Amino acid sequence: MSDVAAIIDDVRARGDAALREWSLRLDGEAFAPARAAGDVRRDALLAAADAVRRWHAMQRPADVECEVLPGVQLQRRWVPLESVGVYVPRGLVSSLVMTAVPAQVAGVARIVVCTPPNGAALVARAAELLGVTEVWAVGGPPAIAAMAYGTESIGRVDKIVGPGSGYVNEAKLLVSRDVAIDLPAGPSEVVVVAGRDADPRLVQLELDAQREHGPDSIATVVEVNGDADAALRAVEARAPEHVALLGADAEQLATRIRNAGAVFVGRHAPVPAGDYATGANHVLPTGGWARSVGGLGLETFLKPVTVQRITEAGLRAIRPTIEALAEVEGMTAHAAAVRR
Repeated sequence: MSDVAAIIDDVRARGDAALREWSLRLDGEAFAPARAAGDVRRDALLAAADAVRRWHAMQRPADVECEVLPGVQLQRRWVPLESVGVYVPRGLVSSLVMTAVPAQVAGVARIVVCTPPNGAALVARAAELLGVTEVWAVGGPPAIAAMAYGTESIGRVDKIVGPGSGYVNEAKLLVSRDVAIDLPAGPSEVVVVAGRDADPRLVQLELDAQREHGPDSIATVVEVNGDADAALRAVEARAPEHVALLGADAEQLATRIRNAGAVFVGRHAPVPAGDYATGANHVLPTGGWARSVGGLGLETFLKPVTVQRITEAGLRAIRPTIEALAEVEGMTAHAAAVRR
């Protein structure tokens, strides 16, 4: 059993007592409600939140209804999750915006934020400005376990979202047996595609910005060198979190990239713009997950419910199909259930 698994099992079994011990051991402080303090640049925070709110509001999926056969009416409606746990890495108020604001737009009733004690005051101040009231100073796998299984102080949630370290992502994957997660988000990645006439200075700025996330960040360059197809294959094979397209080939490649969390097109679209200000979500798939999943969107905080309405005539019409397939599968009680 890994250390992360042991922490999760302990918090699940002993609740607050284990959470307190692991917090002291890993963070040097016992977990506690975070007290708001510090200057988070209110105008900048609210501007970022407004952009996120407007972009995510556009993403609400439509409820649909269809009478698939006479007397057989189906409805699929989208409803918000009741509770969401948000993990915010140390001091990253922008990640709070990217997770809490879409949850608010979706209509999530309870948003629980966990963040490491060092920086928790700043995150709590940002949460206060956003109208989020439950913020806990606790980080790492203990925080993930508390949100997944609940303790005497922190009630369990229906889904856990947010980026984090390798340990946080391991914890999220482990608890995903019992609670939904968004995706493993981190460490950060960028592939800079340098096309014809790409400015070397801009290429270096993108690499430096990504490496600022930490020593485990991945920042690489793909040279087009007249072969856009080869460059595209190199990007698709990596399926990175971010792709920055620079040079004359940028627009040509932009519409062809399938495997990426977010694509930034041209010299005036630096990756940090998406981190902070465009409104697009910066919680994105890493480690090759972009082959199959996208970043956070409004649907992350919603779930579809299917409603089926069948009239007497509708049931009579579909009864032969049900009985025939139930017979093939040996489900006699299923066949009997439609004879009413």
